[in-house]
Amino acid sequence: MTEVESQLALIKRGAEELLVEAELLERIKSGRPLRVKAGFDPTAPDLHLGHTVLINKLRHFQELGHHVMFLIGDFTGLIGDPTGKNATRPPLSREQIVQNARTYQDQVFKILDPEKTEICFNSAWFDVLGAAGMIKLAARYTVARMLERDDFAKRYAGNQPIAIHEFLYPLCQGYDSVAMRSDVELGGTDQKFNLLVGRELQKHYGQPPQCILTMPLLEGLDGVNKMSKSLGNYIGIAERPQEIFGKLMSISDDLMWRYFDLLSFRSSLEIAKLKKDVEAGANPRDIKIMLAQELVTRFHSKLDADRALDDFLARFQRGALPEDIPELSITAASIAQVMKQAGLVASTSEAMRLIDGGGVRLDGEKVSDKALMLSAGATLVLQVGKRKFARVTLL
Repeated sequence: MTEVESQLALIKRGAEELLVEAELLERIKSGRPLRVKAGFDPTAPDLHLGHTVLINKLRHFQELGHHVMFLIGDFTGLIGDPTGKNATRPPLSREQIVQNARTYQDQVFKILDPEKTEICFNSAWFDVLGAAGMIKLAARYTVARMLERDDFAKRYAGNQPIAIHEFLYPLCQGYDSVAMRSDVELGGTDQKFNLLVGRELQKHYGQPPQCILTMPLLEGLDGVNKMSKSLGNYIGIAERPQEIFGKLMSISDDLMWRYFDLLSFRSSLEIAKLKKDVEAGANPRDIKIMLAQELVTRFHSKLDADRALDDFLARFQRGALPEDIPELSITAASIAQVMKQAGLVASTSEAMRLIDGGGVRLDGEKVSDKALMLSAGATLVLQVGKRKFARVTLL
């Protein structure tokens, strides 16, 4: 492949859609470093692997010598992104946004090169734009065009409320592209409408319209739903090494390849070879271990990855307990109540369901009696599923 073809192949790896490919090719051929933008509203303090799909792609652009702009939406976070929501999303307070933005910066440099990354805050231009400027911006787009957006259209058709400020969100995201003079904007497939608004607004302001690269939404641990903290199917990049490792080992063999494509920094050729190895009889678990070690090393260290592997093998091959098992003192009660007090389950009803499903062990023995009473004076090891443990002293 030519250098331009090689660049395009890396840029498109794992991507859902590229608009417009011919325009991007012309910009690459110019030899000028492209201004590549991706925005993140600091709606929660921690990033998970789903967020890193976009950040990994930004890293690809860095490797190709382009200028990466990581935008923290400290202004748009005050509005609240309505994307994919069937109800008005409550905006965050300025204090929440500042705190979350601080942790975002700490976490993003586990992937991006800090020397090659420009961190931007969109309050820098929106605080200057002011009310009059916002009204002029709003004049650039029609309500009819806004209602073409799928989630707005569904809410309008279903007589569900849409607040006026929600129309401002895609306009503000689009204006970010104008203020940053972006050549390329990255976003999830659910952001396509907003990305196109940016392209249109750049035309209004006399700028060449940005190219758009959409990335797929990463499935969570269940392999079905989008990775989300609210669904509990996520892997946080700030979680303990053993937790990240264990969660990755729990994904299905099919989902493993999806994670390789979107999360691994191995080349496409390496991943293709691993697939052939599995087809030839290699154990998928061993390949999954390679993925888990790569990601734990990225977010923690090689030493942490090796320790997490040793811990995993000890627990699942030799039946040993993890080294960092929490130790608690709890008032004697039924096993369901003790599990709840130990933080192993959210409720006693969840505990009973897990017991019914054979997912609870007491000192290594499977528990079958939901009404089991635990006596004071004993110290016991409770295990829920494969990864949750607690050493409990009963008072």
